[in-house]
Amino acid sequence: MLVPQLRAELEVRTPAERAPGRAWQAGPAIEAALPAAAARPTRVGYARCSTAQQELQSQLDALREEGCDPIFSEKISTRIKVRPEFIKAMEYARTIKKAVPHQRVIFTVHEMKRLGRGAAELLTIAEELRHHDIELELLTGPLQGIYNPSGHGAALFAFFAGMAESEREYIREKSLEGQASARERGRHGGRPKVFDDDMIAYARTLRERGVAVPDIARKLVIPTGKNKGRRPSVASVYRILADSASNQDTADAAGLG
Repeated sequence: MLVPQLRAELEVRTPAERAPGRAWQAGPAIEAALPAAAARPTRVGYARCSTAQQELQSQLDALREEGCDPIFSEKISTRIKVRPEFIKAMEYARTIKKAVPHQRVIFTVHEMKRLGRGAAELLTIAEELRHHDIELELLTGPLQGIYNPSGHGAALFAFFAGMAESEREYIREKSLEGQASARERGRHGGRPKVFDDDMIAYARTLRERGVAVPDIARKLVIPTGKNKGRRPSVASVYRILADSASNQDTADAAGLG
């Protein structure tokens, strides 16, 4: 069977100078094996700016100087959910890591804000990097350095992502405070009014006379704004009549009618 064949193949022959009865002698010196040079990491670069007026060249130069190849770049706002070049960069990094699992792959950007806005998006990216064992490198900013999302870098990344979310919440609160202050000064945001008081009174009078709402709409003319001189929609007339009737009922209930 296979046993004799395996026996022959696995037999280790003893050198003649090591035969039984011979005194032991040191063999030739074996040169120490030099450690293999560490494989150069693959750096996948990504550059982004928000508007066509902003320049990308400084980011591209920094990424090239750091040895990034390839480099993906685009001019697109982080408010846009689908960023084609970012998707390509992440896909390239995943492909390299999948093909050569032991290869060190680093996703490199100029600074953290080039990745995305808000905690949710940043944490999603961090989880994607962690899942595929891809490191993140930031070339500038307070977080400058290389972070392994599977190690201490994960906690640090999550912490600063939380700070980004806190900043967005602060901006939102300040915006709401500004709107409230404007309302107190009699300034109201939103679209300008289509109906003025005279139009509302005229519409109510026509409705009380039994005129159909579509006919009322054809008799009204918008006095101001970008739609000046045009007829209001039938839906708008229905809405303003309903609001007017509700306000009148409230006033009657309060004894103000």
